[in-house]
Amino acid sequence: MDDGEFLAERFEAHRGHLRAVAYRMLGSLSEADDAVQEAWLRLSRSDTDEVRNLAGWLTTVVGRVCLDMLRARTSRREDPLDVYVPDPVVSSISGTDPEQEALVADSVGLALLVVLEALPPAERLAFVLHDMFAVPFDEIAPMVGRTPTAARQLASRARRRVQGAAPAPEPDLTRQREVVEAFLTASRGGDFDALLSLLDPDIELRVDGGALPAPQGSSKLVRGARAVASQAFMYRSFSPFARLALVNGAPGLVTVPEGDTAAAVMAFTVGPHGKVVRLDILADPERLSGIDVTVLDT
Repeated sequence: MDDGEFLAERFEAHRGHLRAVAYRMLGSLSEADDAVQEAWLRLSRSDTDEVRNLAGWLTTVVGRVCLDMLRARTSRREDPLDVYVPDPVVSSISGTDPEQEALVADSVGLALLVVLEALPPAERLAFVLHDMFAVPFDEIAPMVGRTPTAARQLASRARRRVQGAAPAPEPDLTRQREVVEAFLTASRGGDFDALLSLLDPDIELRVDGGALPAPQGSSKLVRGARAVASQAFMYRSFSPFARLALVNGAPGLVTVPEGDTAAAVMAFTVGPHGKVVRLDILADPERLSGIDVTVLDT
Protein backbone atom coordinates (compact mmCIF):
# COMPACT_ATOMS: atom_id res chain seq x y z
CA MET A 1 0.00 0.00 0.00
CA ASP A 2 1.52 3.34 -1.05
CA ASP A 3 1.30 6.58 0.95
CA GLY A 4 -1.71 7.86 -1.05
CA GLU A 5 -3.72 4.71 -0.45
CA PHE A 6 -2.81 4.73 3.23
CA LEU A 7 -3.92 8.36 3.57
CA ALA A 8 -7.17 7.64 1.74
CA GLU A 9 -7.85 4.70 4.05
CA ARG A 10 -7.29 6.86 7.12
CA PHE A 11 -9.60 9.53 5.72
CA GLU A 12 -12.38 7.02 5.01
CA ALA A 13 -12.24 5.94 8.65
CA HIS A 14 -13.34 9.47 9.60
CA ARG A 15 -15.79 10.16 6.75
CA GLY A 16 -18.91 9.30 8.76
CA HIS A 17 -17.93 11.64 11.58
CA LEU A 18 -17.04 14.46 9.18
CA ARG A 19 -20.33 14.08 7.30
CA ALA A 20 -22.24 14.26 10.59
CA VAL A 21 -20.42 17.49 11.51
CA ALA A 22 -21.10 19.02 8.10
CA TYR A 23 -24.77 18.00 8.11
CA ARG A 24 -25.37 19.68 11.45
CA MET A 25 -23.56 22.77 10.22
CA LEU A 26 -25.30 23.04 6.85
CA GLY A 27 -28.62 21.17 7.08
CA SER A 28 -28.02 19.97 3.52
CA LEU A 29 -26.88 16.48 2.58
CA SER A 30 -25.41 17.49 -0.76
CA GLU A 31 -23.54 20.46 0.72
CA ALA A 32 -22.31 18.24 3.56
CA ASP A 33 -20.85 15.84 1.01
CA ASP A 34 -19.23 18.79 -0.79
CA ALA A 35 -17.64 19.96 2.46
CA VAL A 36 -16.29 16.48 3.21
CA GLN A 37 -14.90 16.22 -0.32
CA GLU A 38 -13.18 19.58 0.09
CA ALA A 39 -11.63 18.31 3.33
CA TRP A 40 -10.22 15.34 1.44
CA LEU A 41 -8.75 17.60 -1.24
CA ARG A 42 -7.07 19.75 1.38
CA LEU A 43 -5.76 16.69 3.18
CA SER A 44 -4.34 15.22 -0.02
CA ARG A 45 -2.46 18.46 -0.71
CA SER A 46 -1.11 18.83 2.84
CA ASP A 47 1.95 17.56 4.64
CA THR A 48 0.43 15.40 7.36
CA ASP A 49 3.68 14.18 8.91
CA GLU A 50 3.25 16.60 11.83
CA VAL A 51 -0.48 15.94 12.31
CA ARG A 52 -0.82 14.00 15.56
CA ASN A 53 -4.59 14.01 15.76
CA LEU A 54 -6.00 13.46 12.27
CA ALA A 55 -9.62 13.38 13.45
CA GLY A 56 -9.22 16.76 15.14
CA TRP A 57 -7.39 18.20 12.14
CA LEU A 58 -10.10 17.05 9.74
CA THR A 59 -12.90 18.29 12.01
CA THR A 60 -11.25 21.71 12.05
CA VAL A 61 -10.95 21.74 8.26
CA VAL A 62 -14.59 20.73 7.78
CA GLY A 63 -15.65 23.35 10.32
CA ARG A 64 -13.80 26.07 8.40
CA VAL A 65 -15.23 24.91 5.07
CA CYS A 66 -18.77 24.87 6.45
CA LEU A 67 -18.31 28.30 8.00
CA ASP A 68 -17.27 29.70 4.62
CA MET A 69 -20.26 28.01 2.96
CA LEU A 70 -22.67 29.43 5.54
CA ARG A 71 -21.25 32.94 5.13
CA ALA A 72 -21.50 32.68 1.35
CA ARG A 73 -25.07 31.42 1.66
CA THR A 74 -25.99 34.36 3.89
CA SER A 75 -24.46 36.91 1.52
CA ARG A 76 -26.29 35.45 -1.50
CA ARG A 77 -29.69 35.39 0.16
CA GLU A 78 -31.37 38.76 -0.21
CA ASP A 79 -34.34 37.83 1.95
CA PRO A 80 -34.42 35.16 4.66
CA LEU A 81 -36.59 32.20 3.77
CA ASP A 82 -39.89 32.48 5.61
CA VAL A 83 -40.28 28.71 5.73
CA TYR A 84 -37.33 26.37 5.47
CA VAL A 85 -37.09 22.67 6.25
CA PRO A 86 -33.58 21.17 6.09
CA ASP A 87 -32.79 18.02 4.14
CA PRO A 88 -34.24 15.01 6.01
CA VAL A 89 -32.33 11.80 6.61
CA VAL A 90 -34.80 9.05 5.73
CA SER A 91 -34.29 5.40 6.63
CA SER A 92 -36.28 2.27 7.30
CA ILE A 93 -38.53 2.29 10.35
CA SER A 94 -36.52 -0.71 11.54
CA GLY A 95 -33.45 1.53 11.74
CA THR A 96 -30.97 -0.96 10.36
CA ASP A 97 -28.69 1.40 8.41
CA PRO A 98 -25.59 2.16 10.56
CA GLU A 99 -24.45 4.99 8.27
CA GLN A 100 -27.79 6.78 8.49
CA GLU A 101 -28.02 6.18 12.24
CA ALA A 102 -24.56 7.70 12.74
CA LEU A 103 -25.52 10.74 10.68
CA VAL A 104 -28.43 11.67 12.96
CA ALA A 105 -27.18 10.35 16.30
CA ASP A 106 -28.01 12.41 19.39
CA SER A 107 -31.53 13.25 18.22
CA VAL A 108 -30.67 15.78 15.54
CA GLY A 109 -34.25 16.27 14.39
CA LEU A 110 -35.42 18.63 11.69
CA ALA A 111 -36.93 20.94 14.31
CA LEU A 112 -33.48 21.46 15.84
CA LEU A 113 -31.88 21.99 12.43
CA VAL A 114 -34.48 24.66 11.63
CA VAL A 115 -33.40 26.52 14.77
CA LEU A 116 -29.72 26.12 13.88
CA GLU A 117 -30.47 27.55 10.42
CA ALA A 118 -31.54 30.82 12.05
CA LEU A 119 -28.26 31.23 13.95
CA PRO A 120 -25.46 33.46 12.66
CA PRO A 121 -22.68 31.32 11.09
CA ALA A 122 -20.15 31.83 13.88
CA GLU A 123 -22.69 30.98 16.60
CA ARG A 124 -23.75 27.88 14.72
CA LEU A 125 -20.16 26.72 14.36
CA ALA A 126 -19.35 27.27 18.03
CA PHE A 127 -22.49 25.50 19.21
CA VAL A 128 -22.26 22.54 16.84
CA LEU A 129 -18.57 21.86 17.36
CA HIS A 130 -18.54 22.36 21.12
CA ASP A 131 -21.95 21.13 22.28
CA MET A 132 -22.38 18.30 19.78
CA PHE A 133 -18.80 17.18 19.17
CA ALA A 134 -16.92 18.37 22.29
CA VAL A 135 -14.37 20.43 20.35
CA PRO A 136 -12.52 22.70 22.84
CA PHE A 137 -13.01 26.45 22.56
CA ASP A 138 -9.25 26.86 22.13
CA GLU A 139 -9.63 25.08 18.77
CA ILE A 140 -12.86 26.83 17.80
CA ALA A 141 -11.55 30.34 18.49
CA PRO A 142 -9.16 30.58 15.49
CA MET A 143 -11.90 29.40 13.12
CA VAL A 144 -14.15 32.33 14.01
CA GLY A 145 -11.35 34.85 14.60
CA ARG A 146 -12.19 35.28 18.28
CA THR A 147 -10.60 34.57 21.64
CA PRO A 148 -11.56 31.32 23.40
CA THR A 149 -13.66 33.36 25.82
CA ALA A 150 -15.51 35.03 22.96
CA ALA A 151 -16.02 31.66 21.27
CA ARG A 152 -17.52 30.35 24.50
CA GLN A 153 -19.91 33.31 24.52
CA LEU A 154 -20.95 32.53 20.93
CA ALA A 155 -21.84 28.98 21.93
CA SER A 156 -23.67 30.21 25.03
CA ARG A 157 -25.84 32.60 23.00
CA ALA A 158 -26.61 29.86 20.51
CA ARG A 159 -27.46 27.44 23.32
CA ARG A 160 -29.99 29.86 24.81
CA ARG A 161 -31.68 30.30 21.41
CA VAL A 162 -31.81 26.56 20.82
CA GLN A 163 -33.18 25.77 24.26
CA GLY A 164 -35.87 28.38 23.87
CA ALA A 165 -36.96 27.41 20.36
CA ALA A 166 -36.43 23.68 19.78
CA PRO A 167 -39.19 21.59 21.43
CA ALA A 168 -38.07 18.69 23.61
CA PRO A 169 -39.22 15.37 22.11
CA GLU A 170 -40.70 12.35 23.86
CA PRO A 171 -37.68 10.13 24.60
CA ASP A 172 -39.53 6.85 24.02
CA LEU A 173 -39.39 6.01 20.30
CA THR A 174 -42.10 3.37 20.70
CA ARG A 175 -44.47 5.99 22.10
CA GLN A 176 -43.53 8.36 19.27
CA ARG A 177 -44.34 5.68 16.72
CA GLU A 178 -47.73 5.03 18.32
CA VAL A 179 -48.63 8.70 17.96
CA VAL A 180 -47.49 8.83 14.31
CA GLU A 181 -49.43 5.65 13.51
CA ALA A 182 -52.52 7.10 15.20
CA PHE A 183 -52.12 10.26 13.11
CA LEU A 184 -51.93 8.17 9.93
CA THR A 185 -54.96 6.09 10.93
CA ALA A 186 -57.02 9.21 11.66
CA SER A 187 -55.96 10.78 8.37
CA ARG A 188 -56.83 7.69 6.35
CA GLY A 189 -60.16 7.40 8.12
CA GLY A 190 -61.03 11.05 7.66
CA ASP A 191 -61.48 11.44 11.42
CA PHE A 192 -60.96 15.15 12.10
CA ASP A 193 -61.63 14.88 15.84
CA ALA A 194 -59.09 12.07 16.20
CA LEU A 195 -56.50 14.15 14.34
CA LEU A 196 -57.25 17.13 16.57
CA SER A 197 -56.85 15.04 19.72
CA LEU A 198 -53.27 14.12 18.75
CA LEU A 199 -52.09 17.71 18.37
CA ASP A 200 -50.77 20.06 21.03
CA PRO A 201 -52.87 23.26 21.20
CA ASP A 202 -49.78 25.30 20.27
CA ILE A 203 -48.49 23.00 17.52
CA GLU A 204 -46.48 24.57 14.71
CA LEU A 205 -46.59 23.24 11.14
CA ARG A 206 -43.89 24.19 8.65
CA VAL A 207 -44.24 23.21 4.98
CA ASP A 208 -41.33 23.86 2.63
CA GLY A 209 -42.49 23.44 -0.95
CA GLY A 210 -39.41 24.95 -2.56
CA ALA A 211 -39.30 27.75 -5.09
CA LEU A 212 -41.86 26.36 -7.55
CA PRO A 213 -45.21 28.15 -8.08
CA ALA A 214 -48.19 26.97 -6.01
CA PRO A 215 -49.50 24.38 -5.44
CA GLN A 216 -46.30 22.36 -6.05
CA GLY A 217 -44.15 24.97 -4.42
CA SER A 218 -46.54 26.17 -1.74
CA SER A 219 -44.78 26.90 1.54
CA LYS A 220 -46.54 27.86 4.73
CA LEU A 221 -46.30 28.29 8.46
CA VAL A 222 -49.41 27.29 10.41
CA ARG A 223 -49.94 27.48 14.18
CA GLY A 224 -52.63 26.04 16.40
CA ALA A 225 -54.16 22.57 16.63
CA ARG A 226 -57.37 23.24 14.74
CA ALA A 227 -55.64 25.05 11.88
CA VAL A 228 -53.02 22.29 11.54
CA ALA A 229 -55.65 19.55 11.70
CA SER A 230 -57.58 21.35 8.96
CA GLN A 231 -54.46 21.38 6.77
CA ALA A 232 -53.91 17.66 7.37
CA PHE A 233 -57.55 16.95 6.62
CA MET A 234 -57.29 18.76 3.28
CA TYR A 235 -54.55 16.40 2.13
CA ARG A 236 -56.01 13.17 3.49
CA SER A 237 -56.33 11.81 -0.08
CA PHE A 238 -52.54 11.32 -0.03
CA SER A 239 -52.60 9.31 3.22
CA PRO A 240 -53.00 5.89 1.49
CA PHE A 241 -49.58 6.49 -0.08
CA ALA A 242 -47.84 7.32 3.21
CA ARG A 243 -45.25 4.93 4.60
CA LEU A 244 -43.77 4.80 8.07
CA ALA A 245 -40.09 5.71 8.14
CA LEU A 246 -37.42 7.07 10.40
CA VAL A 247 -36.94 10.76 9.67
CA ASN A 248 -33.76 11.96 11.33
CA GLY A 249 -33.94 9.04 13.71
CA ALA A 250 -37.55 9.56 14.82
CA PRO A 251 -40.79 7.97 13.49
CA GLY A 252 -42.24 9.94 10.59
CA LEU A 253 -44.02 9.54 7.27
CA VAL A 254 -42.92 9.55 3.64
CA THR A 255 -45.58 9.95 0.95
CA VAL A 256 -44.83 8.02 -2.25
CA PRO A 257 -47.88 8.33 -4.58
CA GLU A 258 -46.37 6.54 -7.55
CA GLY A 259 -43.12 5.11 -8.84
CA ASP A 260 -40.10 5.61 -6.64
CA THR A 261 -40.22 9.36 -5.98
CA ALA A 262 -41.27 10.86 -2.66
CA ALA A 263 -43.89 13.62 -2.73
CA ALA A 264 -43.42 14.68 0.88
CA VAL A 265 -41.47 13.82 4.00
CA MET A 266 -43.14 14.51 7.34
CA ALA A 267 -41.07 14.86 10.51
CA PHE A 268 -43.03 14.69 13.78
CA THR A 269 -41.91 16.10 17.10
CA VAL A 270 -43.94 14.33 19.77
CA GLY A 271 -43.79 16.01 23.16
CA PRO A 272 -43.44 14.18 26.50
CA HIS A 273 -47.21 14.52 26.97
CA GLY A 274 -47.88 12.39 23.88
CA LYS A 275 -49.05 15.23 21.64
CA VAL A 276 -47.48 16.41 18.37
CA VAL A 277 -45.87 19.77 19.10
CA ARG A 278 -44.13 20.28 15.78
CA LEU A 279 -44.68 19.01 12.24
CA ASP A 280 -42.04 19.76 9.58
CA ILE A 281 -42.87 18.81 6.00
CA LEU A 282 -40.50 18.91 3.05
CA ALA A 283 -42.45 19.02 -0.21
CA ASP A 284 -39.80 20.51 -2.49
CA PRO A 285 -39.79 18.25 -5.60
CA GLU A 286 -36.20 19.12 -6.47
CA ARG A 287 -34.78 18.09 -3.11
CA LEU A 288 -37.14 15.15 -2.69
CA SER A 289 -35.90 13.67 -5.97
CA GLY A 290 -32.66 12.77 -4.23
CA ILE A 291 -34.28 10.71 -1.48
CA ASP A 292 -33.97 6.94 -1.82
CA VAL A 293 -37.40 5.53 -0.97
CA THR A 294 -36.31 1.95 -1.71
CA VAL A 295 -34.93 1.82 1.83
CA LEU A 296 -38.45 2.04 3.28
CA ASP A 297 -40.40 -0.92 4.53
CA THR A 298 -43.42 -1.81 2.37
